This record gives sequence, structure tokens and C-alpha cells, in this order.
Amino acid sequence: MSAHDIRSATRPDPDQPLVDIANYVADYTIDSQEAYDTARYMLLDSLACSALAMKFPDCVKHLGPVVPGATLAGGSRVPFTSHELDPVQAAFAIGTQIRYLDFNDTWLAAEWGHPSDNLGAILSVADYLSRKAVKEGGKPLTVRDVLGYAIKAHEIQGCYALKNSFNRVGQDHVILVRLASTAVTTAMLGGDKEQITTAVSHSWIDNGALRTYRHAPNTGPRKSWAAGDACRRAVTHAINAVYRNVVGYPSALSAKTWGYYDVAFKGNAFEFERPFGSYVMENVLFKISFPAEFHAQTAVECAMALHAQVGNRLDDVEKVVIETQEAGCRIIDKTGPLANYADRDHCIQYMVAVPLIFGRLTADDYNDSVAADPRIDALRDKMTVVENPQFTKDYFDPEKRYIGNSVQVFFKDGTSTEKVSIDFPIGHRKRRAEGIPVLLKKFESALRAEWPADRVEKVLAVTSSPEKLDAMPIHEFMTLFTA
Repeated sequence: MSAHDIRSATRPDPDQPLVDIANYVADYTIDSQEAYDTARYMLLDSLACSALAMKFPDCVKHLGPVVPGATLAGGSRVPFTSHELDPVQAAFAIGTQIRYLDFNDTWLAAEWGHPSDNLGAILSVADYLSRKAVKEGGKPLTVRDVLGYAIKAHEIQGCYALKNSFNRVGQDHVILVRLASTAVTTAMLGGDKEQITTAVSHSWIDNGALRTYRHAPNTGPRKSWAAGDACRRAVTHAINAVYRNVVGYPSALSAKTWGYYDVAFKGNAFEFERPFGSYVMENVLFKISFPAEFHAQTAVECAMALHAQVGNRLDDVEKVVIETQEAGCRIIDKTGPLANYADRDHCIQYMVAVPLIFGRLTADDYNDSVAADPRIDALRDKMTVVENPQFTKDYFDPEKRYIGNSVQVFFKDGTSTEKVSIDFPIGHRKRRAEGIPVLLKKFESALRAEWPADRVEKVLAVTSSPEKLDAMPIHEFMTLFTA
């Protein structure tokens, strides 16, 4: 009987992408010191984002149990809170914290995303397992273990993103958070290759969330908790595969008519640029200076450089020309009224206008109180956004992975500023030496805004020593950040 006969009930072998993920997660040894070092900074940066998010009530309201009272003594902790939750709901809460301000790490290719979103699932499961192990006289996971799982989650999400554009079929990039988190948390729970394959098949059968909430005219704050939602679903799949031994679906991708490829990916199979290793963690992009959608990071840097020439001449501005990559044009070029915080931090014109006017861009600058300043929309109305083909080419070059932008301001008297162009932001691998001290300052400042000095010093004493940090049991590490 033909393999394309949809009447056949013969169980096929698992699709190769499912097998490849299971083999990688179960068998591959991470031996890159650069990957571990970068992962350590990624962990601290993500916790800084979590701390900063605690200032926003719309984030905090998502962080507790799914219904009042549904707590779990000895469960997973949520940083900067007193919550103890089941690992599924804690994955949602932690993922939401990390992602809320659009200030955590980024990966840009055919698909976009934020690989540290996976920490929502990884930290939740790790804390739960370690507290359970200690209670039962077993061995807890260490921070080093968690970093290893994070490297693999980054790699899965990032390698899929290199050649496969989910946004082109209208799906949100958190589909890859769910995929990567499902795979690694299944392994963390003790799952074997068959169980990892099973869990991953369920992840694909979920299909994907629509990108509706990321784009005009519907941009809204769901984009700030979408990754948490993906983490929550991932842990559910992992638990079902390991603890409940659910049945898997081997051709979840390739099944004719009913599989993911035919239903959601226009009949196309996935493409891959490279085998899984540690490439993504080594090359991940950090958002260090500005909480802004990453395609605009260098545009904000350009605007900051021009503030001194423009800030006191706003009435004289005739036009502002922003050159960006094709992806930037497609995602964050917006005109008209911006409805909310989430709308503003995905508008390149807004993210350029604020630093041109004020010489800054902080999370608070997306709030209604700042957005009400009439100078912002007046300047936005004078902006033109165009694609620079070289920026697009460098964006896709695997040896560069640049995110270039340029900004130039023209005045009514015929004069203009210089055209300021920046190819890659401070969080890029090529600017690591410059960026890491700023990242660590971001981490320290975020803690000092939450806690008294003595508590911050205690955390810094641990986190400043890679050896001490790596060896620390993860539940003890999480205790450092519990309110």
C-alpha cells in the first residue's frame, strides 16, 4: 500500500526531525566553554528581566496560581515572589516574567525569537525536581546542569529558525519555544528517546499560535505572556510522556492531509542549515541597553547618537529617514495611533522618536504617560522607513547575523545630520567584550531596585564566581531569588 494512502493504519517510523531532536537531547555532550560562559550570562540577564518586570502590575497579575489557592508546597518557586506552584503553572509564570518587557536575549534568522524564553520551563522543572530529590534523599540538579539544558533548548529553537519561517505562514515564533522546552524538560524528567519523540510529536500536533497579537491593528500584551504559555504547554507534554506514558504520533509532521506540513506549512518539510551543537548559544544576541524589539536595537543606538543635534530642534525637523532590514520593515513599521505598551515597543518610529527627543529609551517610556507627549507622534508623522538591501543581506549571512539600521534627520532649512549607521548592537557576539560588563550592570541594577543592599551583595558573591555558581544546587540558587 502506498505511503500516501491515508486509509492505511500501518504505524510509520517517526519523522526524522523528531528523531534528531531526541538523539541530540539524549546523547549530545556540550563541550563548548564559550557556550557555557554565554549561558551563564544568559541566566543572569533573564533574571534581571524578571526583576524589572515586577514593576509592572499587568505582569505581576499573571504570576500566581491558575486559580486562588492552587499552590503546591515544595513545588517550583517564581523568582521575586513567594509563590510555590506546580511546575506547569510555574513554567508559565517564569516564562512570562522573563519575556514581559521584551528585554531578554534574541535570535534572528528566517524566524525570530527569544531562546531564553525556554528558561520558564527549564527553571520550573529543575526547581521542582531538585526540591523533590532533596526531600527523598536524592541528588539535586546543579546550575551547571541547567545551563546544559538551556544550551540545548537554545540550539533546537535557533537551528529551526535558521531556515524555517513560521511567521511567513502566520504563526508565532513561540511554537519553537514549546518545541525546545518540550524536548529538554522531557529529558529532565527522566524521559528516554522514545518518550522525548512522543512528547515532541504532541508539541507539533498542537499547531501554532497566530501572530495576530504582534501586528497592527491588533498588537497587544498577549505577546508578553505567549512564551510563558508555550512553556506551560511544553511541561504538560513532558509530564504526559514520562509520568503517564501517553501514545506518540510518529508522522505528526509528514502525515498526508493531517500532518503539520500539510495543515500549516504549505506542504513543505523543514530545512536545516547545520546539525545541532552549541552554535546558537555562542551567537545569541543580548538586549542590554534598550527594551526594544531587536530589529530596532541599532536604530535606537543611532537615535541616541543624534539626540544632541535634534532634541532642541524638533520644530525644525522636516523628515526622518530610517533604513532597516526587510524583517524590520515587515514587523515594526507602523503608522497611526498606538493603542498600548505592546503596540509601542513594536513600532520602530516610536522607538526612534523617544531617544531623539529625550536621549533615552526605558521600559517606562512605553507607558501611556510618556506616549501622551504630543512631540512623539508629531515626529513619527515625519518618519519614512525603507529597506536597505545590504542590511537584509548581512542579516541572513551566517557569518555575520547583523541587525543593521541607519537614521538621518533632515531640517526645514535644507541642512541635515549625518547618516548614522550601526551594523550590530552592543549585545552582538562581535561586541561581547563591550557588552558583558553592561549586562552585569543591568543584572545588578535590577536587583538593587528590588532588594536591600545586603541581599544584593549575597547574590553577587555567588554569581560573580563561575565555579561557585555552576556547582550550586539549582533549588538553592532559586532560593536566592525568592521573595
